[in-house]
Amino acid sequence: MRLRNISGSRELIAASDYVIHEPQEHRGGWGEIFGNDHPIRIEIGMGKGRFIVELAGSHPDINYVGIEKYSSVLLRGIQKMEEEPLDNLYFIRMDAEEITSVFGPGEVDRIYLNFSDPWPKDRHAKRRLPSREFLRRYDEILKRDGVIEFKTDNRELFQFALDELEPAGWHLERMTRDLHHDEEMMRDNVMTEYEERFSSMGNPIYKYIISR
Repeated sequence: MRLRNISGSRELIAASDYVIHEPQEHRGGWGEIFGNDHPIRIEIGMGKGRFIVELAGSHPDINYVGIEKYSSVLLRGIQKMEEEPLDNLYFIRMDAEEITSVFGPGEVDRIYLNFSDPWPKDRHAKRRLPSREFLRRYDEILKRDGVIEFKTDNRELFQFALDELEPAGWHLERMTRDLHHDEEMMRDNVMTEYEERFSSMGNPIYKYIISR
């Protein structure tokens, strides 16, 4: 069974206290949700939640929001939270295109993009999360000194992401085409489910960190 088709997942998500159900109502006020003024970092396309749950558990002084559009995938993250609740992590079920209606200008400290859908057909390029269209959206919600971290095992998507930086006005801070053999960039690395699977098969993992 495909994860995104699990019966009853939307109902379970609707009943979860770990999900913000009307996120647009909190635009510009996420500090009130968390009850503090700690930095806010988001993962767009969080999948089953391994990455962001581990980050939140390791950094209680930072607030995290995991965003996922597929209900049955998001359900896995909720289940992780039910096993070990965290005060500094919430989830949103939404499409990433709506991101600027959920977070206000400069409200986000860092954005993580991990193993995003490559949308391989050229006509779908603007749907790719590291595209210039999405970089404009991120520019609206990210602090001026904020950064984006992007990881993928897809060589073509990574090259596309690099090519989008200059037209969008972003700058490459650091990059690697083989993350797991890059000692500096592997420091404090948190793996996703996909990353563990692909790296165990010998696939190189690509990563960049960018700023404006």
